[in-house]
Amino acid sequence: MTDEEHNRRRCVEDEVRRLKQLPSSSAYAVHKLRVLNKILQILSVAAQARSVSAAEELELLFSSLSL
Repeated sequence: MTDEEHNRRRCVEDEVRRLKQLPSSSAYAVHKLRVLNKILQILSVAAQARSVSAAEELELLFSSLSL
């Protein structure tokens, strides 16, 4: 994992912890957690093993967030 991916993962994990403090009925929190969990799922695959579409999806997901 590169330094950039490590920093991204840390930011995502911090945001997950923050969102888990919100009410579980919050549609905002539920949606954001789904997106963050998808990012973590893609990041868990080694960069060399990621497909081009997964790498593109990862970039799109990150661009849609303001972390």
